[in-house]
Amino acid sequence: MTGDLMHGYREPHSPVPGQRAALDTARKLATETFSARADDYDRRAAFPAEDFDDLFAAGLLAAAAPREYGGLGFGPQQRNTLPLWELTTTLASADLSLARCWEGHANSLVLIDALGTPEQKRRWFTGVVERGEKWVAWSGEPRAPKPGEAGRFGTTLTPVEGGWTVRGTKAFATSATGAQWAILFVDPAGPGGARHAQAAPNGRAAGSGLLMLACELSDPTVSVDSSWWDPVGMRATVSHLVRFDDTFIPRDHLLGTPGSYLTGRWQAAFVPHYASSFLGAAQAACAYGLEYLRKQGKGADPYVRQRAGSMAVNVDTARLWLRHVAALWDEGRVEEAGLAGSKARHVVEHLAEETVHHCIRACGARSLVRPSPVERILRDLTFYQRHDNDDHILATIGRAALGEDHDPSFHKP
Repeated sequence: MTGDLMHGYREPHSPVPGQRAALDTARKLATETFSARADDYDRRAAFPAEDFDDLFAAGLLAAAAPREYGGLGFGPQQRNTLPLWELTTTLASADLSLARCWEGHANSLVLIDALGTPEQKRRWFTGVVERGEKWVAWSGEPRAPKPGEAGRFGTTLTPVEGGWTVRGTKAFATSATGAQWAILFVDPAGPGGARHAQAAPNGRAAGSGLLMLACELSDPTVSVDSSWWDPVGMRATVSHLVRFDDTFIPRDHLLGTPGSYLTGRWQAAFVPHYASSFLGAAQAACAYGLEYLRKQGKGADPYVRQRAGSMAVNVDTARLWLRHVAALWDEGRVEEAGLAGSKARHVVEHLAEETVHHCIRACGARSLVRPSPVERILRDLTFYQRHDNDDHILATIGRAALGEDHDPSFHKP
């Protein structure tokens, strides 16, 4: 299996040496350090730079890079999926914004592992392992402005000697002020994100000529407009508007071949990764709620007990779903894994949302007074759930149940 989750098979990895120690280190950082910083990052809408510095110092930043390049070998490309998702869940339990920035970084490393040339892997993984360089992948080019917006988003690509120039804007550009590199999803046919690619007759994305271009963000032709990003939640993801003023991308920064992201159905591998962040939010709300109820002596109330029991069941159910989907990826059962990932994404979103509301109803209004983490979790989770349209996800699952063509990568009605 090289560069395409749909072809080839190799045996799942045996447990990676030091894997449990790495996850224990992440839990210690999340509990003792990251959770304490989350409120400040949220209030300032600031990138969690110190958290990433700590992940680098702890040897965790390259978790999704292969071991032969200095990483930990986590992720679906290495047939070692669950540890990556467990790490994301741990970070999300401290700060959902941190987890979203981490997801973008980790997923970018998975793509480099799968689609990069040996020289690209050597160059870019070395930057992560030795210099702590952070990656992200940007697709967002909403096709229509919302009410009150004057401009449109989108990029255009021009072939030039030795590569291409990119002009235009990307929206929802996570980690815009924190990452050193971005994988730009750019369609030579014109503006539009990856999900806007022309569909093939069977309902799956055809792939067309969508390119993945590695852009060094220190380029002076790249600028960030921070005035655009002022959301109710996920503020510390700094998902700003980014402008490209004829930014040159050399040809050797092309990752994979034209259309390989879509034909390889890589998005299907990342859909359940979002669910791992939702699980982290549920875990944090459940832990806060149980501790609060014990301290307040409310455990004798039978209705409170039902809320506590529901939270515990929801968290365990979400864990089981993610374990199931991760095992399918590791066993090479890709068709099943793609659809199961959509199911997990749908189910865990609702389990997490329900868990947060159980916590609030059991603990009362004080749980929503800052600096309670529940107040931030509620805002962040509400916003982050919009990352995919759950109605469309469920429709995709329904199409599969009815035996109709469906695409578990980009959910469409």
